[in-house]
Amino acid sequence: MGRHRAAFRELVAGEVDILFANEAEICSLYETDDFAAAAAAVRGHVAVAALTRSAEGSVVIAGGAAHTVAAVPVERIVETTGAGDLYAAGFLYGLTQGLPLPKCGAIGSLCAAEIISHVGARPETALSGLVKAAGLV
Repeated sequence: MGRHRAAFRELVAGEVDILFANEAEICSLYETDDFAAAAAAVRGHVAVAALTRSAEGSVVIAGGAAHTVAAVPVERIVETTGAGDLYAAGFLYGLTQGLPLPKCGAIGSLCAAEIISHVGARPETALSGLVKAAGLV
C-alpha cells in the first residue's frame, strides 16, 4: 500500500461512504502503529468505518460516535480466509435491514466467527439461522 497510499487516502476521502478495514490496513493507511490514532484519522472521511481487530472485535465509527463490538468467541480458529468478507457481508445485511450500527457489527462478528472455525471460505452453517438464534434479527 505504501506506494499508493496517497491515492488510497484520496479515494477514501472523496469516494467512499462505507469503509471496511482491518487494524493493520487502517494503521497502514494513516501511517501509524496506534489503532486509536488511525480510527480518529478516518473519522469524517467516510460516513461509516467498520474496523476489525481480530479477537478484539471491531469498532464501528459514524459521525461523532464510535461503537465497540465484541468478537464472537470461537472454540478453535482453523483458518481466517474469508473472515473479513463475511464480517462485511453480515454488517451490510444488518445495514440493509435498517438495524443500528452496533447490531450490524455484531452480525458481522457472528458471520466472521463461523467462517474461521473451519477450512474454506464458505459458511458450513446457514448464517440466517445463526443470526436469528443469536437474537440479532
